[in-house]
Amino acid sequence: MEGLQKVFDRFSDYIGKISATLMLLLLANVFYDVVARYFFKYSSIGLQELEWHIFASMFLLGIAYTLKEEGHVRVDILYEKLSLKNRAWINSIGCVLFLLPFCALVIWYSYDFALESYHLNETSGDPGGLSHRWLIKAMIPLSTLALVFSALGMLVKNLRCIVEKDI
Repeated sequence: MEGLQKVFDRFSDYIGKISATLMLLLLANVFYDVVARYFFKYSSIGLQELEWHIFASMFLLGIAYTLKEEGHVRVDILYEKLSLKNRAWINSIGCVLFLLPFCALVIWYSYDFALESYHLNETSGDPGGLSHRWLIKAMIPLSTLALVFSALGMLVKNLRCIVEKDI
């Protein structure tokens, strides 16, 4: 089971690196857009839309990496006081009953959403905006699939904690 967990964790780490790279691209895009607008009086709707596309992609992919790193917000005061094994039980049950079914629903409905956009060759409604709107819509099922892989990695990790004595 340890090997399987490492495969899922490596995948999540790779997704995290993609998300970090997107952050750098977003930074460069915003910097260029601001400099062009304020110093050269040039503005591009396409660049402004690209900022939102990069931001959305970075955020959506970052969710999977954040789950793997357990960086999500916990509000439960009792959770901190539980043993590792009890935490593993809560995480496992939550993953199987809530996270994975939620991911399945998002993938199921967003796939058709992106596919319809592709078939319609949907573009931006603004003049000078980006074409291929389906690309950003396709990030929804793709990033949710990445979240599924991270969730499976988390599930394997927690099952190992439940089953094995020394991790």
